[in-house]
Parts: sequence; structure tokens; C-alpha cells
Amino acid sequence: MLTIALTLLAIALRPYIAPAPVQAQWATPDPFYIEPGTQMLRAPDGSKQVYGRVVVDLRNGNVWGFPTFLADTYPINASSNTPATSHPFLLAKFAFGDTHP
Repeated sequence: MLTIALTLLAIALRPYIAPAPVQAQWATPDPFYIEPGTQMLRAPDGSKQVYGRVVVDLRNGNVWGFPTFLADTYPINASSNTPATSHPFLLAKFAFGDTHP
């Protein structure tokens, strides 16, 4: 009985004698900013002009256009029952590095 009591006492006092180190947990946010709504996207070389979403890669400043082809916020393929996939094209680049003197 004494052994059980001492073991329980040791378990109860352990956090006070040797506390576990505190670790701040910070989830890395997604590195993309998705502009709300759709806009007319124009390729810099003039090769295409379509409706789509603007997405900024916050790691490097690349601005991507994801075509939706309509004013909808996601791509739709009315001729198929499978989900449509939108492939991005580069619109521009923000020089984030220039903001740090």
C-alpha cells in the first residue's frame, strides 16, 4: 500500500519537479493569397484573355492567373461529369525583396 502511495505521489509531483518544456506551436499558413472574385486575366504576351482567379505566391511574389473561363469562382466543364482542372499562367511578379532596405 505504501508503494502505491509513493508511486502516485511521484507521478503527481513530477510536473512540479521537472516540468516539460513549453513549445510554441505555429502552423505555417498557406503561402498563397487568393484574390476574392474573378477578373479578366490577360497574359503579359497577349496570348490569352480569360476570366479567372488571381493568386499571389507570398514566398516569391509571383502572381498567377487560374482560368475559370466564366465569371464563376471555380472552373466548370459542362461537357463532362468530372471535376475541371485550372492550370495557371504567370501574370506578373511582386518584388517583395525590394521592401527590405
